[in-house]
Amino acid sequence: MSLQDFFKRNKRVAVAFSSGVDSSYLLYAAKAAKCDVRAYFIKSQFQPRRELNDAIRFAGRLGVSLTVDALNVLEYPDVAKNPPDRCYHCKTQILKRLWGLARADGFDVLCDGSNADDDESDRQGTRALRELGVMSPLKDCGLIKAEIRRLSKQADLFTHDKPSYACLATRIPTGTPITVRLLEKVESAEEALFDMGFSDLRVRLVPPKGAKIQLPDSQLDMAASRRADILAALQPDFNSVVLDLEPR
Repeated sequence: MSLQDFFKRNKRVAVAFSSGVDSSYLLYAAKAAKCDVRAYFIKSQFQPRRELNDAIRFAGRLGVSLTVDALNVLEYPDVAKNPPDRCYHCKTQILKRLWGLARADGFDVLCDGSNADDDESDRQGTRALRELGVMSPLKDCGLIKAEIRRLSKQADLFTHDKPSYACLATRIPTGTPITVRLLEKVESAEEALFDMGFSDLRVRLVPPKGAKIQLPDSQLDMAASRRADILAALQPDFNSVVLDLEPR
């Protein structure tokens, strides 16, 4: 089945939209197929503001209606306690909220941007998708990430070269309870590094109060040369800052 075939069979679709490469292309493809499509973005404490900004900008350029709704994922103990299956519990709550919004707007098909490269054994959220009946047309049509990037560039989508992004909760080691303050520290540190010109990065919490910066190999020299700037930006929130010499 091709993506075009999927949209011929499903003319009204709601898209779980993260503003990443995959869900952005899915939204574009639905619009190009002249579907009645609406994007839904759930803003939780796990998404930095820049992802919401990208979602608003992308949907606006595409001319697709976007619903943004807030969800306090930390009110769920199975999320806040940060157990090994945190992602499953978090995804379940997000998808339940998405389904509620989509059905209220008259949609009975909800899609997400999972692609054919996604390994179900490494993605706890896949279990939640399956249990809640969310469709993954990119995956079902055999589209891998590289092809989605190529098609996105061909369509002149600004997301075509956007680095893959994992939520802020992944910066906190499993078993360490997640708090709003910890998430704010991580987001602030990453934003500071983005503002310095770094990209495709992670700032991971090293309990109890340390930070480990992970960068692509091409940016390690720049990190060394900007050591003082990095320490000045991060030390107010972390009592130790280290650079991972294993590149992302």
